[in-house]
Amino acid sequence: MLLQHTAARSCRSRLKSALKALIVTNMWPSAANPASGIFVSDQVNSLRSAGVDVDVFSFQGGTPGAYAAAAARLARKRGERWDVVHSHFGLSAWVGRAARAQVHAVTFHGTDLAHQRSRRISLAALRFTDLAAAVSEELAESIPPSRSRWPIEVLPCGVSLDRFVPSAKADARAELGMSPTERIVLLPSDPSRPEKHSDRATAVATAVGARLISLVNVAPNDVALRIQAADLVLIPSEREGFGLALLEALACETPVLSTPVGIAQEATKGVVGARGLNWDLASWTEAATELLELKETTGGRISAQRWSSDACAETVISAWNRALAR
Repeated sequence: MLLQHTAARSCRSRLKSALKALIVTNMWPSAANPASGIFVSDQVNSLRSAGVDVDVFSFQGGTPGAYAAAAARLARKRGERWDVVHSHFGLSAWVGRAARAQVHAVTFHGTDLAHQRSRRISLAALRFTDLAAAVSEELAESIPPSRSRWPIEVLPCGVSLDRFVPSAKADARAELGMSPTERIVLLPSDPSRPEKHSDRATAVATAVGARLISLVNVAPNDVALRIQAADLVLIPSEREGFGLALLEALACETPVLSTPVGIAQEATKGVVGARGLNWDLASWTEAATELLELKETTGGRISAQRWSSDACAETVISAWNRALAR
């Protein structure tokens, strides 16, 4: 699906508005899965607000045939040309190659590098990539420097500070039909994903006498409601490419406990009510008990603002301009 949009020009951002970009992604919201790739959609909105002319080519991945078919569809647009074609997810770079541009860029999100076959195919695309990026320093360091012609950039999508805002817990629970007094902890992911370790979250919830809720096919606005309704957000993940769920909790000022993956250590530093802690049931139970005594974080939203979708979009624009100037 190709979505076209021409952003209004402003005197304030003449250079930025001159940019014409195509976002190629296998992660994009749909009626069946409104939360899929919402972070990419948020970044597109921020890029457009910054004055960039952005088109989007989204497709359903999953099989080699799906990627080949997407590339064939995009190749029909060879009459069009962009300054930048930026693919999200390593395998999408092969699709993005079908579009004409001065700069071809790709952002790795984590899963694309975690699985051996996907990693091999994704990294092979770097030989024709002008700008390679990852969503966190940790993920960028997992890419062999020899595979890229240029240093790996760190270009996360960021958190929507418009959607994730502090709110009265009682109001959020009333809207969701939840008990105003029950102790509730949230696993902000689909518990069927093994790397998210719902078993760990269940063990902690049981130990502290709380009900565990999670996110399965939840609309983006309802994700924010669930975070606002929770007493504590638990992120006991084996890995996180970035750590968006953590930032969403911080933006809502909801206490959060995470393993030290992605940006957890940096984002929680100095925040009262947020911890990055190696997994151990006893340690996590003790930390969760302490955090449950707090009604909200102090400094959580201020920390999250460093990775807002608008701030991250500005970083992307700067990276594009550097690549275009080479």
